[in-house]
Amino acid sequence: MKTLPTLSILIALTLGREADLRYGYSFKPDKEIKIPMEAERWDYAENQVEFINYQSEEAMKILKDQGQVVLNDFLFTDGTIEFDVALTSGAPFVSIYFRQQNPDNAECFYLRTYRAGNPDGADAAQYAPMVKGVNLWDVLGHYQGPAVLRAEGWNHIKLVVSGERMVVFVNNLEQPTLNIPKLEGNTTQGSLAFEGRAIFTNLVINPHEVEGLTPQAGYDPTYNDPRYLQKWSVSEPTDFPRGREVGEKDFPTDQTRWDAIAAERRGLMNLTRRFGKNENRRLVWLKTKISSETDQQRRLDLGFSDEVWIFINDRLLYVDKNLYGSPIMKEPDGRCSIENTSLMIPLQAGDNELLIGIANDFYGWGIVARLDQIENVTIQK
Repeated sequence: MKTLPTLSILIALTLGREADLRYGYSFKPDKEIKIPMEAERWDYAENQVEFINYQSEEAMKILKDQGQVVLNDFLFTDGTIEFDVALTSGAPFVSIYFRQQNPDNAECFYLRTYRAGNPDGADAAQYAPMVKGVNLWDVLGHYQGPAVLRAEGWNHIKLVVSGERMVVFVNNLEQPTLNIPKLEGNTTQGSLAFEGRAIFTNLVINPHEVEGLTPQAGYDPTYNDPRYLQKWSVSEPTDFPRGREVGEKDFPTDQTRWDAIAAERRGLMNLTRRFGKNENRRLVWLKTKISSETDQQRRLDLGFSDEVWIFINDRLLYVDKNLYGSPIMKEPDGRCSIENTSLMIPLQAGDNELLIGIANDFYGWGIVARLDQIENVTIQK
């Protein structure tokens, strides 16, 4: 196993940085640099990696799924990252992490290699940050797309990163494969790492060269839509063993602590960002107020991950599950999306309390909620 150079450790200590020394940085280049595929430049598990000549290129081959292979002594903020990757059999994903503070917090782009040879595979390329130990792929399905991915030979990948924006090119430098209007991780700078059984070469990083890409986040398509329920109160999560359903003893009480929480882009109530990874199934409650001028029924469009129990004015209204890989998972393909389901909500004249229990033990955790219209309705601001 290779370790960080002593110089980087000394500089990290001199600067008083609190960091896992694996992610202590002392080198932030200001011009294009080609990273050698040499053992001393990388940190990896024993017998995880070999350095080879492959198709006339000096390359790094990841042999085992034993976590990340981290570039030593390097700090990346903005710029371009380019590399070539050859896929090997049996590896379902190939990932690059950047702006990585530790394995639990980083930006991440990855390829679903089983889509190689299928240019119409809708999820071949995916951006999904690591936030508090969770890859948010299933609540950020709008950040995936098709890619012309080769099963044999080299695939050329280019990332252009500028502030809150990123564009990604896969085997075509004229047309972006993904255009990410907002990077949604919790980090702004950090290390770089690869993961997944594959062969990597020609890693070139050009800091600050962003090719005119603006650093400001792009437009949120829900920004001008007042129908989204954006303001809620949230309880603390509680353990909720798998297979259990909500019962009376699980309901909030007068002693329940509530905190304000607001939706993120596209109306996502991102519980993962608030509470982090669920090692076991956990339950949390969300509540919001809807005021109606008359007795009426309104349609609620709902995206959710993974299980919900919905109450209106203390009355059970709806129960559903969106469990990826199971027959009950929702379209699109088990992701949290406003397309997941719809239900009618009976509103009485005056104030109404919408209460939702949400359980999760699989990747991203949250909901998206939108009324069909808000005529004669006032939602919590």
